[in-house]
Amino acid sequence: MENGFSDGNRAPPQPHVALLATPGIGHIIPLAEFAKILVARYGFSVTIITLAASACEAQSALLSSLPPAISSLALPPVPLDDLSPDARIETIMSVAVVRSLPDLRRALSQLQSSVNLVALAADLFATDSFTVARELGLPPYLFFPTNLLALSLILHIPELDATVVGEYRDLPELRLPGCVPIPGPDILNPIQDRSNEVYRWMVHHGRRYREADGIIVNTFDALEPEAAKVLRQPEPGRPPVYLVGPLTAEGSKDAECLRWLDQQPQDSVLFVSFGSGGTLSMAQTTELALGLEMSGQRFLWVVRSPTDCGDVSEAYFTAQSKADPFAFLPEGFADRMREVGLLVTSWVPQVALLNHAATGGFLSHCGWNSTLETVKAGVPIIAWPLFAEQRQNAVMLTKGAKIALRRRAEANGLVPREEVARVVRGLMEGDEGKAARRRVRDLREAAARGLEEGGDAYRAIEEVAIKWKGTN
Repeated sequence: MENGFSDGNRAPPQPHVALLATPGIGHIIPLAEFAKILVARYGFSVTIITLAASACEAQSALLSSLPPAISSLALPPVPLDDLSPDARIETIMSVAVVRSLPDLRRALSQLQSSVNLVALAADLFATDSFTVARELGLPPYLFFPTNLLALSLILHIPELDATVVGEYRDLPELRLPGCVPIPGPDILNPIQDRSNEVYRWMVHHGRRYREADGIIVNTFDALEPEAAKVLRQPEPGRPPVYLVGPLTAEGSKDAECLRWLDQQPQDSVLFVSFGSGGTLSMAQTTELALGLEMSGQRFLWVVRSPTDCGDVSEAYFTAQSKADPFAFLPEGFADRMREVGLLVTSWVPQVALLNHAATGGFLSHCGWNSTLETVKAGVPIIAWPLFAEQRQNAVMLTKGAKIALRRRAEANGLVPREEVARVVRGLMEGDEGKAARRRVRDLREAAARGLEEGGDAYRAIEEVAIKWKGTN
């Protein structure tokens, strides 16, 4: 048969998988891409389950664009107003999952009564759903939307919790098997304060990861070769790991900014964007603007209204401010930059923009979706991490993969305009930038080969599909 599956003379009932996403468009995009492959290549049907806290226009648009064999189901809202006002994003997500378990149980039971439900795959903060899956006789899988460095760290957190004295930020560096060493201050943000409730949640998830029947990871071998080698080796008490990436959305190819890029020389434009949930302070917005001006380089900047809330991660669900972002730029900046820069607000077709011939670099927050999109486009990066796992992503991209340059901040965290200009010129014109460009284009080719029939990612997805088809 076409997909290599056969059961004699009678076709088995169509296998159905439930995919549980926690809030954040960066979580749901790779899940949706994975679902599309299961449907198109292996004949599955899929239900993507979301939490009420994740509802937004971008998510609704994405879910409504999926093939008919992929349906979506939103669990009802749960009370979260009793949480501390300063509760971290990861805490809110984890609590929302726990309080949604009765609704999840009902949803999965209803699916079982109507379709051939063969597995539940939940993303990184939804591990408590494993309990419901086991109760219903479903194999629970973890869908991990980021990289092996982050996965390795979370898998080791219970052990580190028992052996590390003091705060992780005070360590000279942390070494994990097969991974680039991480300086203490760059270690995963949610574990930097051991007195915070979010730390206990991360330890909890680290333990529960090992209860999964398998861990599906949105990365690929060539990007993290040593970590891949380590995690591919069987280890007692650790589920098998499947590298299925890079899974990224195609996105739109029609926007005014693309027509502007058509008028620019090849590899001449720096794309500046901090993702769907990233914002800067007022002072940093000013320094970035004046640094771009000092660099003398062409740029396309997705400008957002600044936030001075202290912790930029607090803007995760509210980054799309209604205030006019241009009102916060230095006086006269927009007029002075009219010939060399394009300023846009909110949405741009990022994938198409990164793949445009004029785009020669990406100043990025190092969110994993954006990182994979730029690797697939063969564009080098200026690493400007903000929160979550982005700081250790920046370490991996600069010291491990060597496809990024990293801006340096002052002691107060501010990146001055002179440093912005230095690193922008270095990426767009310097030898270090040229080396990063060569390296990322090699990775682009490796990523494409892995997703082709017979490639590493192709075979990893097929292995998971075969296991799920054999469940019932």
